Amino acid sequence: MNEGMARVTGQGATHRETRFPPGAQILVRDEEWLVRTTAPTEHDGERIEVVGVSEFVRDEEAVFFSGLDAVELLDPEKTILVPDRSSYFRRSRLFLEAVLRKTPLPQSERGLALADRFLLDPLVYQQRPAELALSLRNLRPRVLIADVVGLGKTLEIGLTLAELIRRGRGERILVVTPQSILEQFQHELWTRFSIPLVRLDSLGIQRIQREIPAGRNPFTHYKRVIVSVDTLKNIGQYRHHLERIRWDAVVIDESHNLINPGSQRRALAEVLAPRTDALLLASATPHNGDKRSFADLIALLDPAAIADPDHYDPAADLGHLYIRRTKISPEVRDEMGTEWPDRGPTVSLHCAANEAEERIFAELAKHWLPAPPAGAEVEFGTADQDGRSVATEQLFAYNLLKSFLSSHKALAETVGNRIATLDARVRRATEKGLRPDPAIAPEQAALARLREITAGMGDGTAPGDSAKLDALVEQLRQIGVGPRSTTRAVVFSERVPTLTWLAKVVPARLGFPVAADGTAKAAAVLHGGLSDDEQGSVLEAFGLADKPVRLLFTGDVASEGVNLHRQCHHLIHYDIPWSLIRIEQRNGRIDRYGQKHEPQFRALILTSEVPGAKDDRTVAEKLLVREEEAHKLDGTAEAVSGLYRAEEEERRLIRELVRGGTVEEFLDDAPAADSALADLFGQVDTITEEKLPERAELISLFEGDTAAFVDTALAEVFQERAEELIDWSSGADTKGGAYFSLSPALAPDLLHRLKALPPSYLKEQGVAERMRLTFDRDLAQRKLTEARESSSTIWPEVSFLTDIHPVVEWLTDKVLVEFGRQEAPVITTPHVDGPVFLVQGIHSNALGRPTVVRWMAVSGLTADGTGEPRVRPMAEALRDAKVGPRLARTGDPGALDRLQELVPAAVAAARDHLEAGRAAWAEQISEPLAAYREHVARWRADALLPGVTGRRERVVEETADELARLLDQLQTTGRPLLRVLAVLDRPGDPATADAAHPSPPAEH
Repeated sequence: MNEGMARVTGQGATHRETRFPPGAQILVRDEEWLVRTTAPTEHDGERIEVVGVSEFVRDEEAVFFSGLDAVELLDPEKTILVPDRSSYFRRSRLFLEAVLRKTPLPQSERGLALADRFLLDPLVYQQRPAELALSLRNLRPRVLIADVVGLGKTLEIGLTLAELIRRGRGERILVVTPQSILEQFQHELWTRFSIPLVRLDSLGIQRIQREIPAGRNPFTHYKRVIVSVDTLKNIGQYRHHLERIRWDAVVIDESHNLINPGSQRRALAEVLAPRTDALLLASATPHNGDKRSFADLIALLDPAAIADPDHYDPAADLGHLYIRRTKISPEVRDEMGTEWPDRGPTVSLHCAANEAEERIFAELAKHWLPAPPAGAEVEFGTADQDGRSVATEQLFAYNLLKSFLSSHKALAETVGNRIATLDARVRRATEKGLRPDPAIAPEQAALARLREITAGMGDGTAPGDSAKLDALVEQLRQIGVGPRSTTRAVVFSERVPTLTWLAKVVPARLGFPVAADGTAKAAAVLHGGLSDDEQGSVLEAFGLADKPVRLLFTGDVASEGVNLHRQCHHLIHYDIPWSLIRIEQRNGRIDRYGQKHEPQFRALILTSEVPGAKDDRTVAEKLLVREEEAHKLDGTAEAVSGLYRAEEEERRLIRELVRGGTVEEFLDDAPAADSALADLFGQVDTITEEKLPERAELISLFEGDTAAFVDTALAEVFQERAEELIDWSSGADTKGGAYFSLSPALAPDLLHRLKALPPSYLKEQGVAERMRLTFDRDLAQRKLTEARESSSTIWPEVSFLTDIHPVVEWLTDKVLVEFGRQEAPVITTPHVDGPVFLVQGIHSNALGRPTVVRWMAVSGLTADGTGEPRVRPMAEALRDAKVGPRLARTGDPGALDRLQELVPAAVAAARDHLEAGRAAWAEQISEPLAAYREHVARWRADALLPGVTGRRERVVEETADELARLLDQLQTTGRPLLRVLAVLDRPGDPATADAAHPSPPAEH
């Protein structure tokens, strides 16, 4: 049934007003449905996602199109009033609360609503990105979060997504991350924000395609998805699916990888950006120092932000699209306090090369890296008949050097590969009857000497085989890593042979048990050659305290986005990348928000006495010093070289060395960054000079207490079945925090919703049979910490119930349908003088999103029409009428027919009130839209300067037209939707009063 109804939203939606807001009940195909979300389509009217209400379709999910089906939303004047005879008006209070919770916050509400309701510290600096995304400065929620390494960009993204969900703008979410942090990102969003993301890889997508009808888009199977960029970057395979779906929000982490024009990642971003409302990009290194490249990245967020990519003012043009802070930013520093200790200095440990290593240094200095003649120029563009040049050969020589500075094992692999390459060249020349290049034979001889030396070096199982290995073992002992210690350390190396060798020999030398195959449970290896599942397993093992892993040997695959600080504050650079940015990224794995100990860094510096040897003092140690200086001064080292890309830093540095230069000359002669870009990336604190907007005002009949709402809703919805479904006394932890358990298997509709949770979480915690839940933040945090210290799972056994938790959303939907089709309850209270009608009024835009929401209380009405209607805030009327858990029933309304006759007058008064205030509300929304409309006109004129023709002209015109359509759609349109929610009236008949209940039922 559902498959036949569902379609994928098209592009270019036309200007239509919505008539079916979330929370409304509609009649389609003679069945009742509850509206979840609406969105316009190009040809089929409004796309309406619903869940079944009436008996035949109860809890079924479906999608209707108003242009294809007869969708009926009954007139508010025809609302049927029914007395609420539940104890203490429990049904009415729950119904009103559910409507309040289900109604999206309007476009005019810019304050954050949920910032203090999640499992994270209430840090203002982490709330800034959400505030910026929702501010009137943004046409849509589109920002680049460029905080430096370690400040908590994942938490900032989670908070922004949560606020979008509360606004009805986060139903469909796609998160794209590197594969190494898929599970980490998924874990953070579920455990802290209750946002479930279904993890899909290529196999997962194929599995879904086998389960769904042929031709069905696999990305519509789940609403909130996380996918690795490595899966999706093969854009040709998935383009047709991605082009047929619109998202409410797309997140692309490590988005500096999108800068390269023509790359697969860039092509992916260009497909996704126009097909989402909200777009969140995140990167600690978001530009490469080139204004045009940065303009291309910003164009994904706002294609009309920059007219001329070579000439623009970043501070003036991009301030609403970009936010960046460092650890030394005042707001960050002030809020951190002791929560994030300052890092210790990087300790350089000199390791004097042994005899065999000195022989290699001598070979490299004499035959591979001799000092060039003074004043010599090396041309990188010229090449011989085989495509090789002097410069190319020297670049390979530096590759040999870097391999050796990593380990003799890495050098052996590089030498072996080079020998195989040269042998193939000789063989090809011989086969063609040509004389091999005479330069090959001397190189083969030099390589043979290196291979002979490395082959004679020990395997590292005993002291003396490698100077750096001996120093590493000694340092790990001093740190306290050993069989009887919980201390952990992460060891970085650029070369996979080095990592695998260290993982094999180091544990045994530290006294850890080693299996017959040479492996040790105490060590784990992480590098880019592992699958995403393998990488996830390694990171999970290192992050769980009870796991036996004490040493993580990792490559720079772990230098972007991976959290290694949970159980570790010691990091050792076994070899050092020739890039300041890469060094900083490595250090940021343990020097980040949430670290409880002083991060400590060590670097192994191989030294030589051979004249002319380029040991680690030549490059590595100097880079370490400059990175540390920059971190203390600016909070980041990314701008020191003026190159902003790790790969480019290393490439340019090696070229400088080939020419006979030094590290100092390389840094001193760094290309001057564009002054405007430098100003933008230097002025990181401007947004923190402003106060956050006042928090969004949320009306609640339970004083904003989700626990009281859930408790009361479970009791009301399930009545006598509640005891079967819920165990309120299921447990408390050792520190007294209470939790309860739910049995989803007894509620099929809930079980269906929970299928969107991470599969490993569902399986490991046995969620289908028993789901443990808590409202106690301290308990939830302790359980999260315990999970990290567990040996069996990363998932906490108790789930923190936030306002957007699937269980809370499920209960909210259940409560909304407690009253029949277009029924409104009547609450009797002695604290009113006459009937008070509670009315919801919503103005929407053409995208179906509320622009203004008003909760009104209409009083002063009389049956003969002579009364003077009075409209005031609903919250005020509820408070004055003392509607709450202590309001006992003292009788039914005196004359229900009289109240029923007043419904049309109440609706008319509410409509008049909305229309009277429409101009003021419309102005609040229209001003920023008008300003942006003027901006688009200026952008179009500037981008179409004389001489601009062809494809560029077409792109500009199409972009301007598309933005004009979007601006039209964001304007408030049409008549408001009105809904009578309830009526307050004085009691008439005392026969059914709550006399048997001298005190109200207990609520949390």
